[in-house]
Amino acid sequence: MRWRPALIILCLAFIISWLQPDPVLVSLGPPQTVATNLPQLGVHTRLTDEVEPWKIQRTLQMVREMGSPWIVEYFPWAYYQGEDRQIAWEHPDLVVEHAHAQGLKLIARIGLTPDWARPADTPLQYLDATAYADFAAFAAAFAARYQDKVAAIIIWNEPNLFFEWGYQQTTPADYAALLAASYPAIKAANPEVTVLAGALAPNLEGADSPWGLNEMAYLQGMYDAGAAANFDGLAAHTYGFVFPPEMDPAPDLLNFRRVELLREVMVANGDAAKKVYITETGWND
Repeated sequence: MRWRPALIILCLAFIISWLQPDPVLVSLGPPQTVATNLPQLGVHTRLTDEVEPWKIQRTLQMVREMGSPWIVEYFPWAYYQGEDRQIAWEHPDLVVEHAHAQGLKLIARIGLTPDWARPADTPLQYLDATAYADFAAFAAAFAARYQDKVAAIIIWNEPNLFFEWGYQQTTPADYAALLAASYPAIKAANPEVTVLAGALAPNLEGADSPWGLNEMAYLQGMYDAGAAANFDGLAAHTYGFVFPPEMDPAPDLLNFRRVELLREVMVANGDAAKKVYITETGWND
């Protein structure tokens, strides 16, 4: 009979829904503090695509329990602001509020461009100068919403790699212009938040490379373009690759202590008072 397949499907749907557990209700709980003897330790949590509140909470609990006072989390502009220009705060609220409840200091990295703010057929990493003001407005709204709950904001990610800029032949002056648009807007919205430049990627590329530019040359180019006035600290990625952590740095070597060469560029440009924040690190074999 024709009605039997439909009835079977309906019964199966009922059974599946009956077997599904009830949603886990998650409350923030009492405020926590981090017990640690490593006050500078941080974890890159990457909860960007995690939708279940209990998993977000448990992840951040484990960070606290391991004694890490800091986290770095990614908040893509493209995920939250649609064509109507309204910002969907539900997921950022979950992450920020749970991190705050666990007593964690949060460094927020903002990047990726929504469809409406970039040309058709360009990747999410594509950021044109015509969208700098829109990016700055989103970053300022983020900073204003999370007063006292976000310690620092990183402007973009690895701008010295061309694929992170939408495969454009970008220059340090382009990134300096993004900082010039973003920094005053963020500081007007939240004067206490630390604005971090860079998150520069370690690499050995020269000025004629189609892939990017080494981080020391890029940072010097930022200073040459007047970026010093528009960031409070520098985010850096310090990968050890195949070399031991104690190996001395050198311009032609990709190792953990290479970050010291970035520091030398800062000092040479009168920026010794600013801190370097290592927001990614690790080893590859």
